[in-house]
Amino acid sequence: MPLDKAATKEPTFTLIDNRTGQNWNFPILSGSLGPDVIDVRRLYAETGMFTFDPGYTSTASCESTITFIDGDEGVLLHRGYPIEQLAAKSDFLEICYLLLNGELPTKVQKKEFWKGITYHTMLDEKLKSFYQGFRRDSHPMAIMCGVVGALSAFYHDSLDIHDPEHRQLAIYRLIAKMPTIAAYAYKTAVGQPFISPRNELGFAENFLHMMFATPCEEYKVRPKVARAMERILVLHADHEQNASTSTVRLAGSSHANPFACVAAGIASLWGPAHGGANEAVLKMLNEIGSKNRVPEYVKRAKDKDDPFRLMGFGHRVYKNFDPRATILRESCHEVLDELDVGEEPLLELAMELERIALQDDYFIKKKLYPNVDFYSGIIYRAMGIPVSMFTVIFAIARVAGWISHWNEWIQEPEQKIGRPRQLFTGATKRNFVPISQRR
Repeated sequence: MPLDKAATKEPTFTLIDNRTGQNWNFPILSGSLGPDVIDVRRLYAETGMFTFDPGYTSTASCESTITFIDGDEGVLLHRGYPIEQLAAKSDFLEICYLLLNGELPTKVQKKEFWKGITYHTMLDEKLKSFYQGFRRDSHPMAIMCGVVGALSAFYHDSLDIHDPEHRQLAIYRLIAKMPTIAAYAYKTAVGQPFISPRNELGFAENFLHMMFATPCEEYKVRPKVARAMERILVLHADHEQNASTSTVRLAGSSHANPFACVAAGIASLWGPAHGGANEAVLKMLNEIGSKNRVPEYVKRAKDKDDPFRLMGFGHRVYKNFDPRATILRESCHEVLDELDVGEEPLLELAMELERIALQDDYFIKKKLYPNVDFYSGIIYRAMGIPVSMFTVIFAIARVAGWISHWNEWIQEPEQKIGRPRQLFTGATKRNFVPISQRR
């Protein structure tokens, strides 16, 4: 029996102008997962109109094969692998390889990748003097923006974005040097000498060592603490087309070098609405002050007329639960037990807030569960990491996603420079008035 031709037509979306009755058909594209999309690339050419989508919340800005999120179901997949499995069985550098290459590495591939990253962890000696130009009270994210951007002035042999070998070298350097750059930013703030990276240490161990060791005292990284930091890095490695990743892609669309693109991503991440959320958690806990005041603040959080909001609860994307938070909760309690910080008032307060929120019908009904920012902030606090470094650690992890998306975008055959449109509501054309005639 022959197929019905009408049934085999490409699916289309019909746009009808109710002013004129004219209509246009636009193709509907389907991905492997997630909602279908309307292909509006010829919208302006055919209709003379643009779409209006502030924040791009209903716009697919690119085609990608890297990360998929289903916020309603609480699903996060990297190259198809559930984040729960990756966090339990993998490490950060393996996640980096997966995001970049699409597949988990073999033993040989992982060894070669580890070697490629490990032997690029040091910074040029002249770059170290760059830190001296910053005030001691400079925010570490300001230093990160400057130093990462400056990498392009030191590593001219990896700036040709069209050369695969240059791209790979730049990728290795960015992943490898971010912990060193971050640790040096911290040392600048506390007035201590820089500690060089150690090749025999793992990625998370090396970062903690550079943060806390001094020339007069070796820092021994506790396994559970290192594992918690490794999990934090894994859970923050990529999160689809968020603000900072979209910034890196947009900068990359102009064919800017990868160091400049990542510096742009760091600037975007710095915003309190994005990477600064775990800082906000600690500020909120400081405002509450003690366990005795938790019920008062929980009551305020339920009052729609009260401007107070519980930071670290709920998520813009995840409408059910944040799968990363479930994983990090275990690490959080492990670290608190390992470091024996039960007498720390702020951490006791956080645990009491978690207990109430997980049992309270209001939070359960609205699905306002503790998110990844809530637990990561508590872990950092227990480790002795200052609040100003929280977003910096986020950047160390997220560079894996940024550079993977940048690399994917650079190799996209139909890539175009990003050029969002606008709905202009300003003054129409008018004539210049000489200053003597203005009133």
